[in-house]
Parts: sequence; C-alpha cells; structure tokens
Amino acid sequence: MAPEGIRTILVDDHAVVRMGFMLLLKGAGDIEVIAEGESGEDAIKLVSELTPDVTVMDISMPGIGGLEAIDRILSKMPDSKILVLSAHEDEMHASRVLKAGAIGYLTKRSAAEELIKAIRQVSQGKTYLEPSIAQRLAVQQFSGGKSPIDSLSEKEFKVFIALANGQSVQEIADVMSLSPRTVGTHLYNIKQKLEASNSAELALIAMRAGLIS
Repeated sequence: MAPEGIRTILVDDHAVVRMGFMLLLKGAGDIEVIAEGESGEDAIKLVSELTPDVTVMDISMPGIGGLEAIDRILSKMPDSKILVLSAHEDEMHASRVLKAGAIGYLTKRSAAEELIKAIRQVSQGKTYLEPSIAQRLAVQQFSGGKSPIDSLSEKEFKVFIALANGQSVQEIADVMSLSPRTVGTHLYNIKQKLEASNSAELALIAMRAGLIS
C-alpha cells in the first residue's frame, strides 16, 4: 500500500521543468508538493523550514549546486530524504550523489511513473536508483573498471565540475565558502590525479566522461 500524504519539495532552476513535475505529481494522489525552489541555497532553506518527507532536487544549479546542498542539508538534518532528479545520465554522478547521502537518483528522461515510484520508495527510507544506472554501476563494480575521476575526493570532484563548467577559482571559492588558496590546492591535486595541465584539458576530461555537455 502506497504511503499517504508524502510532503515533497521540488528544487530545479528551470520554472517550466518544476511546473511539469508539479502537474505530474498532482495526479499521483498521495504526493503533495508543499514548496519549490530554484537553487541549492533554496533547498537548504526550505528543508530547514518545512522538514519535508522527500526533497526532489537537481544537482546542476546556479550557486552552490546540488552536491554541496546535499552535504549542507544532511550535516544539519541527517534524517532528510533526498531524491536527485538530474539531466546527467552517467553512473559517476549517481555514485557521487549516493556517497553524498542522497538515497535516490533518477534522470529527467525517466517515465512519469518512475518519478512517482521513486518518491514513494525514498519516503520510506529505501534507496531508489534508475534501473539502467543501477545496472551500469553494478557492472562497473563487478569489472573493477574505474576512471581516474573516481580517485578525486568529494571536494575535489565539486571543484573539478565547477572548473570544467568555466567557473574561476575566485568564483568557486565564493560559492563553496573556501579560500582561493584552498581551491588552488584542490586544483593542483585534481590536475595531478587526472594528468591535466590546464582548465581546458579538465573540461575535455569532464566532457569525455559525460559529466558536462
């Protein structure tokens, strides 16, 4: 039997996307969208104020972004249940999201019923992974095939994605509440681990891995 009255927050930086999902969830009957936001900062504020049953959020958003938001939400409210709904279809983002503490990962190309099913499952504290991504993660673990990107720490991965998306060291420092020197240290370590000599090469590595478009 499906849980009743699942209080849900939707966080995505595209208003049209949020509207589409709200209409979709309204038809589910047992899911109530109680608030919406457009950034990681919004997600932190809304979860803190409203303590929803499930927070559905994107990870590629302006400001601190989704991964950092997950960290900050769970450090303050460790019982929060977060389902990531992302345009990224690679298993690397899914893996990072789960490591950060979210308990669900779904791509925006999924069928409508998958989102409803995912919210219901996550609301019960059960992990939900889109089947195709779950399969690729299982194959990767079984084969032992790892990318050098997997060697990046959580903070390094966030800095790497921000750099690949064209953000400067100062911008990353401001958004992540770090000193430029700390970001510079992360950048040095990232270049060493990925054997890249500049930001353009980092962007190319991210593109080849399917992490940015």
